[in-house]
Amino acid sequence: MANQNFPHLFSPIEIGNFVVPNRIVHVPTDISSANADGSVNERVITYHEEIAKGGTGFIIVGATTPDKATGRPTVTCLAADEDPMIPGLARLAEAMHRHGAKCAVQIQHPGRQAAWPRKDLFSATDMVVSLPGSAGHEIVYAEDLGKSGKSIRAMTIEEIYDLIEKFAEAAWRIQQAGFDAVELHGAHGYLIAQFMSPYVNKRNDRFGGSFINRMRFVLEIVDRIKLKCGKKFPIGIRYSGEEWIEGGRTLDESIKIAKLMEEAGVAFLDISAGIFEVPGPTMDPMYYPQGWNTYTAEEIKKHVKIPVITSHTLRDPAYCERILAEGKTDMVGLSRQLIADPYWANKAKYGKVDEIRKCISCLVGCWQESLMIKREMRCAINPAIGDERFINLPRAKKSLKVAVVGGGPGGMETARIATLRGHQVTIFEKTGELGGAILYCCTVAGKNKMRWYADWQRRQMKKLGVEVRYRTVPTIEDLKAFDAVVVATGSKVQKPDIPGIDLPLVVNFQDILRCKTKGCEYYPGDKPEPVEVGEVVLVWGDHFGAADAVEKLGVEGKKVYIVTEKKEFASWMEPCHRDVMMKRFAGSNGEGLKGRTFAHPVTILASSTVLEIREDGSVVVQDNEFNRKTIKVDNVVLANVVPDDSLYQELLAAGLNVTKIGDAKTVRNLRGAVTDGANIALTLDEGILLNANLEIISNLPTEIEL
Repeated sequence: MANQNFPHLFSPIEIGNFVVPNRIVHVPTDISSANADGSVNERVITYHEEIAKGGTGFIIVGATTPDKATGRPTVTCLAADEDPMIPGLARLAEAMHRHGAKCAVQIQHPGRQAAWPRKDLFSATDMVVSLPGSAGHEIVYAEDLGKSGKSIRAMTIEEIYDLIEKFAEAAWRIQQAGFDAVELHGAHGYLIAQFMSPYVNKRNDRFGGSFINRMRFVLEIVDRIKLKCGKKFPIGIRYSGEEWIEGGRTLDESIKIAKLMEEAGVAFLDISAGIFEVPGPTMDPMYYPQGWNTYTAEEIKKHVKIPVITSHTLRDPAYCERILAEGKTDMVGLSRQLIADPYWANKAKYGKVDEIRKCISCLVGCWQESLMIKREMRCAINPAIGDERFINLPRAKKSLKVAVVGGGPGGMETARIATLRGHQVTIFEKTGELGGAILYCCTVAGKNKMRWYADWQRRQMKKLGVEVRYRTVPTIEDLKAFDAVVVATGSKVQKPDIPGIDLPLVVNFQDILRCKTKGCEYYPGDKPEPVEVGEVVLVWGDHFGAADAVEKLGVEGKKVYIVTEKKEFASWMEPCHRDVMMKRFAGSNGEGLKGRTFAHPVTILASSTVLEIREDGSVVVQDNEFNRKTIKVDNVVLANVVPDDSLYQELLAAGLNVTKIGDAKTVRNLRGAVTDGANIALTLDEGILLNANLEIISNLPTEIEL
């Protein structure tokens, strides 16, 4: 029976020999959370089971290597290269099946893009690669030890046929474990994609050259799987509709591939985008609009009868419903959205769309601070990912009065979880609205997805009845009435003691990023207008405020200089975002993007500092070799930030149970603030006190008395 809210989204569909109850797909996601030998553990089961509980109809388990000795896409990916892996895979399949989901496993050999081992990696062709946006990036140590790219060797014919056999053996194990299907990863420059891609594959034997020769590797894998698993066991393939690189595959060839795969007996097509030489369309960071890649699935669907899945930045059920109704795709694929909110499908089904915690495409928790640095996956805005303590929140043994000073994302996450646990929370916010630093992204082109999270949090505060005291800076006496105080006052702009720092032409980044959209339901009537700056601007700093200020000014047509003391600007930034940003700084755009570009290229003065700012707009800049230059500008924007923890220090001296979180503790990013807030909210309980590390603890063992 079709759902009245989204009838197409919740209609069944047949794939091969099974029926999926709805059109929602968890497209394969490497969560890098398996045991070190690649076997399934409870963390892997919990992640996928929650998505099945959440109502997703078809779940494709990601990145499972057929041969961990020669290639793991991440250091703790799943493996299906030994029979002892079968029992764990069976438990994983059962966990999804018992909640009504159909499930598959994606077999992926990374080839040149292996995170492990680091050396002796192979591909279709000899090459030297530099793929900083990939989990298999070249290792860069603190000291420069000669970064030169990863040297990759071509596979021999014997190695190719050996791996074809290993793919088929992995598929057989997946079938034995009880999965409904298997998917082959032929996208993003991983091994199958390396053979399929005209950009990568430069072989002159039976596995390279012509179109059919480049397809031979995957076709022989499909044929071998059918011999081992039978012709009725469904096989899908994920591949990039466009690779977005000169000499790479375009949509015309992807249509040919679709027809060929259907003829070979493939049961479904999972259409992705990109190759890791161009990480923007491959990982589609915040700049990419919803459904930007749907056109590739739409065109491919016209030429085949088997189901086609589209993916990339799908967030709204209404948008997904529309593209299904218009026949642009057969199924909608969500990955990061189901990380941010595993219950997306259920919330859509029951009309609770405003309750959906939309993924903001930051790639911090699920990529930069996990898979990229060889850790298990996390999420910047969903603390329950990779930390099962937050799935079923325990009620506190004692309800406490909790003060949260600062209504940014960290403060609101503290209030949300603490309230759910039974505490009485009051937020003290010095301005007239909640949101904190996250709101500065509202005026930056391509960054307003951050607002999705701010609005979700603000709705949660209203739903939970959290008391918010706006335009209030509490005193120590005010806060003594609370059992615990959480200081979430964020950061402040550093104001170096140099000549001219107090001139009117010097402004803070907050002044220019402040929004003026008075149509927003949360917009306070007393919010100051943003400061207008001249046509030539120098931004001094190297953090989010600096990057966002440059983005806003560049789109407005300003000529911008950046001064940073670091060797390169924004080395801290998630690399896929940085790749797109630097292309925008140069006057172009990320591949696949159609937004406004900068009128003037941005000039970066690295390893430099500002010595003096003069009244006529002359700014003296000095580099690390003591060379000086003078730049004439209309305004200087200060964007170096440091923790604002003065209130915390006062409260600590006054003997209160106090802790600091987010940028007030250490200047980091959204995930740092949200994780801090979640952790302290889970800690608050009876018997709270400050330990010898000056951190709040509670629930001490029964024999401990302090």
